[in-house]
Amino acid sequence: MLDRWRGWTPSPTAVRRVFLAVLVANIGIVVTGGAVRLTASGLGCPTFPRCTDHSLVVTREMGGHGLVEFGNRMLTFALSAVVVAAVVVAWRAGRSDLRAAALLLFGGIVAQAVLGGVTVLTGLNPVTVMAHFLLSVALIAVATRAHVLSAGQRVPPRREVHPAVQLGGRGLLVVTALLLLAGTVVTGTGPHSGDKNATHRLPFDLVEVTQLHADLVFLLVGLTIGLAIALQATDVPPVLRRRVRVLLGVVLAQGLVGYAQYATDLPVALVAVHVLGACLVWVAALRLVLAMTTEVAAVEPGRTAEELAVSPATT
Repeated sequence: MLDRWRGWTPSPTAVRRVFLAVLVANIGIVVTGGAVRLTASGLGCPTFPRCTDHSLVVTREMGGHGLVEFGNRMLTFALSAVVVAAVVVAWRAGRSDLRAAALLLFGGIVAQAVLGGVTVLTGLNPVTVMAHFLLSVALIAVATRAHVLSAGQRVPPRREVHPAVQLGGRGLLVVTALLLLAGTVVTGTGPHSGDKNATHRLPFDLVEVTQLHADLVFLLVGLTIGLAIALQATDVPPVLRRRVRVLLGVVLAQGLVGYAQYATDLPVALVAVHVLGACLVWVAALRLVLAMTTEVAAVEPGRTAEELAVSPATT
């Protein structure tokens, strides 16, 4: 058995699938965290690390809100297990870059658990809730890059597009990050505090911060269209044109959901879809920008990283 373990090397397909699972799990826990807030279950377990002062786990007296909140806490362990599996797979595959990313993700999960505890202990202070989401955004970025790298062998970066277009892509990524930040401000100002007893909100006018959020959406749509035109007019790998079209589609869909939820007074179901959409917009923008400077090439037996570095890229 031990000799079999020592001789085991995961296939490239297995590596890709594990890191895809890591990415999906990181997005999933953001969505379930949103469900906790939207069902007003944020203080279903009113303390941390225990569920109550006298019980480590949820009790019957905590009701449905306690089950939702405690269930979300337990999902952290499932996410940790997926990331640990990624560490093992990257190690056995000899991918130090992926192992470093997986270890960083594991550290981020620990930090996220601590920050989640602080969020509960501060009575769902909107600032800590914002930080909780933004840390997840950072972890999704790490997971997205790791998934892209898992598709092949890491090679020295080389430019795939004109520097001006690449600069535009980075600007688009900054605007996307600002859009997510503005979204957390809207959430911290709006009515869904996460618990009926958590009444403190950010001291902003909801209409004004929502308009700022919408303005950033319009800016992102404009930048995406401009980037799509630039990529269509230049000689770039087809993957870039595909990814910019995906980004534009996701952004437009997200904008439609955002407008619908605002016009219908923030129904819980649409807000949940909007949370998922925010994650998908972020992933689509990251994948587009990552493809502009290729750092991976398809793994082919008998070829060195130097040979791969000068051959056509696959991202």
